[in-house]
Amino acid sequence: MTEGRGSLFREEAVKHAAAMRGGGDGDILRLSPAWTRWAYWVLVAAFGLGTLFMMTGTVHEYAAGPAVIWVAGRTSLTATASGTVETVEVQPGQQVEAGAVLMRFHAEREIAELEQIQREFDLQLAKSLRDPLDQASKQTLTALRTQRDLAQSRIEQLAVRAPKAGVIGDVRIRSGQLLSQGDVVLTMLGQGARTSIVSMLPAHFRPQLRPGMSLRFEPTGYRYAYQDMMIESVSTQIIGPNEVQRYLGQEIADTIKVEGPVVLVEARPSAPTFEVDGVRFEMHHGMNGTAEARVRSETILLTLLPGLRAVLEVLRA
Repeated sequence: MTEGRGSLFREEAVKHAAAMRGGGDGDILRLSPAWTRWAYWVLVAAFGLGTLFMMTGTVHEYAAGPAVIWVAGRTSLTATASGTVETVEVQPGQQVEAGAVLMRFHAEREIAELEQIQREFDLQLAKSLRDPLDQASKQTLTALRTQRDLAQSRIEQLAVRAPKAGVIGDVRIRSGQLLSQGDVVLTMLGQGARTSIVSMLPAHFRPQLRPGMSLRFEPTGYRYAYQDMMIESVSTQIIGPNEVQRYLGQEIADTIKVEGPVVLVEARPSAPTFEVDGVRFEMHHGMNGTAEARVRSETILLTLLPGLRAVLEVLRA
């Protein structure tokens, strides 16, 4: 220390420190605590692992939208006449043969008319047998036979029969219910019924969607009951909400809410069932849910730094 400057330390303290060191140099002055050294290496390792994860990890983009379970091969049977239901001959899930009676209307008046015509026919037939040459009797017998056939035909129209062999789906009528001609009374599933998932995905994903891509379906009310399947077909037409309702039909159109233009995507599950907590449930026509298809994948690093795409394209070129 020069005499022109004031000493930072007291002279006694400087001499004492020199005596303690034995006149040699002291140790390095440690200003940071010991834990900062291993914390530094922990941060370096974390940064390295994070960078590796961002370079190898991927982020997926999904096209998601509402979906409905569609059972192809369903036949809706309608009332052939107006009237009151007398009996329902079948139950849901019942196997029926072609021509089997499924339901009947009340037909007291038609049956009474047929019985009266039958009695007149029998009397006229007996009269014709007693006098085979009576031409008037033969003409009356022919007219009664025609009336009897018409009466039987009217009674047949008051019954709904199975057009083919199959399984009864849902029954929408009950005994005593008043129906109008054309009302749906029940549905049938043919032997070749096929279950598929019809999804309404946002229209701007149409160029990226194609058959063979994976699609995941989650039924409404059954969280995490995912069903993975392959896309079978993608419509080429972009449609709006009104056209979607027309496509789905009056039965289930109101169960699906669609906003904006969509594209229809059809996929077929491996089985017409889904599993929840180890229990398998059957898929039913009209059940809805959410579907999502993976359309694009890229690394986390490219997602965070989009400018790297241009660099990679230049390097590839």
